[in-house]
Amino acid sequence: MVQSCGQPRRRVRILSERVIRPSVTEYPRRCELSLWDLSMLSLRYIQKGLLFSVPYSTPIETIVDRLTSSLQIVLSHFRPVAGRLVVDSVDDDGGGITVYIACDDRGAALRLAAVDGVQVADVLAASDDVPSFVRDLFPYDGAVNYDGVSLHLLAVQLTKLEDGVFLGCSFNHLVGDGTAFWNFFNAWAEISRSPTPHLQLCSAPVLERWFPDGSRPPIRFPFTDEDQFIERFSPPPLREKFFHFTGAAIARLKAEANEELGTGKISSFQALSACMWRCITRARRLPKDETVVCSLAAENRKRLRPPLPETYLGNSLNAVSASATAGEIITRGIGWAAGMINESVARHTDVAIRETVEKWMKAPVVYRPVMERFCVFIGSSPRFNMYGCDFGWGKAVAVRSGSANKFDGKISAYPGRDGNGSIDLEVCLSPEIMTALESDAEFNRVVFNK
Repeated sequence: MVQSCGQPRRRVRILSERVIRPSVTEYPRRCELSLWDLSMLSLRYIQKGLLFSVPYSTPIETIVDRLTSSLQIVLSHFRPVAGRLVVDSVDDDGGGITVYIACDDRGAALRLAAVDGVQVADVLAASDDVPSFVRDLFPYDGAVNYDGVSLHLLAVQLTKLEDGVFLGCSFNHLVGDGTAFWNFFNAWAEISRSPTPHLQLCSAPVLERWFPDGSRPPIRFPFTDEDQFIERFSPPPLREKFFHFTGAAIARLKAEANEELGTGKISSFQALSACMWRCITRARRLPKDETVVCSLAAENRKRLRPPLPETYLGNSLNAVSASATAGEIITRGIGWAAGMINESVARHTDVAIRETVEKWMKAPVVYRPVMERFCVFIGSSPRFNMYGCDFGWGKAVAVRSGSANKFDGKISAYPGRDGNGSIDLEVCLSPEIMTALESDAEFNRVVFNK
């Protein structure tokens, strides 16, 4: 559990809970899991949610009924989301386990909750740390993906505020990555806001999982006991804060990085990532010869040959990393740091992905829930269509996340609500490092677009 510092908790009351099953049932089938899915077993559920300002004239019963009927429909398309995780022992001489999703319509959990005395503005907490009660707006706090053997693979919590609602989703990471999650969320919203909800979607999900050439599911894990591959990590107290970067500030960063390198290859996001890498490294006050790493979650769908469809329901991502010494990152300029990130992204090709796959298949591993020391890890993406999720209540006021998969140095990227190339970064750091970052001159120049 992420422990926010110095903030009172607000009590979130659970009013009701129901199980929502697909509106169209079919013969149960087995959904095999790829290596990208299985790597996520020890990580926590994806926890993302949207904050809406809803007029008092809209009864909460109407909202819940609409969410229920539309969730029934969308689960009929995204069948694995309504399934359950199954772990089977392999009894032959090699031993081990296999893991898959049984699409047996276990359904998804839908909670109605309320928190007294909290308004939309309190959740936004402009210029302040993310309030500690935000993590209570999500179900399954602390659950890892492996817990899907007993928990629902999707749990939704609609929390009533004084002047709005918060729709928080906990989505088992074995079902899919951020791309799959936001495809699901947008499909649900599309059905919910439709005057006549029905089964047709603009982009139906691709349910068949990807397996490398020559491999056959199921993939056998060489484990016999949960303790061999599941690590339940609780981070120390962290400060979590949102920072808004305007399109103009990011464009200036990009131009500065490209001018320094004498090139045009540095992207806006690479320049912003380099800035965060530099500023956090400086805030950590590390010895000059200390190795520091910047890792980004890189999506594989478009990089594979042939590419996977954008609507592929599953995980398809790897971490790409650039490393240097603290002295190099601080003294050699933003262009140099951005160039290191650019090179790591450029190396992430179909050939490199398949080499990683081949290595993993020979010795399967599960990702640890925390990155290496002195790492800056940037997940999520400003390209995800988060503010397009209109459930019929208008555009969301903000995106927020739960406590899942956070540690010192974790950054999540979101599109800025105002568009125009703006980006919001959710930054998690130890208290003393966050304080130092807030005082960093380079960081403030970019945040305040000076």
